[in-house]
Amino acid sequence: MEDMRITYCSYEQHAGEMLDIFNDAILNTTALYEYEPRTMAVMEQWFESKTQGDYPVIGAFDDNGRLMGFASFGKFREQPAFQFTVEHSIYVSGDFRGQGVAMELMKTIIVLASRQGYRSLIGAIDLENIASLRLHQKFGFEEVGVIKNAGYKFERWLDLAFYQLALDI
Repeated sequence: MEDMRITYCSYEQHAGEMLDIFNDAILNTTALYEYEPRTMAVMEQWFESKTQGDYPVIGAFDDNGRLMGFASFGKFREQPAFQFTVEHSIYVSGDFRGQGVAMELMKTIIVLASRQGYRSLIGAIDLENIASLRLHQKFGFEEVGVIKNAGYKFERWLDLAFYQLALDI
């Protein structure tokens, strides 16, 4: 998509649009293993944790300034030995899926993680999310494990795949 701009997001300017995208994913997909819609208070805490951890939040915007999708990464696990591994997430508005938004966000998130000195980027992906699995494979992520029956949503058990990209730093 030609008229796409990638830039950093802030709570004040973008949390409302991001909340809509999160809640659509929660209510209608298996991309998030959550049941209840998030609130603006949750978004405030989410942005605060990203700021505290020096984790970027980036958005893809169309030429009208509308948020098409966003991405971030954060702590993979709590223990200090995991400090060079981060888990990323990418969410695209239903209105813009299939238009290359996730590709542009992924390119940027990989660059940012590399620049910050991380060695591994981890994606936790529901096995039903074929679009996300293909996206990760296109960027050279490798499947490093599947947790069967990891989650239960929409009256069925869900399998969670872990994909890893070793970053060249």
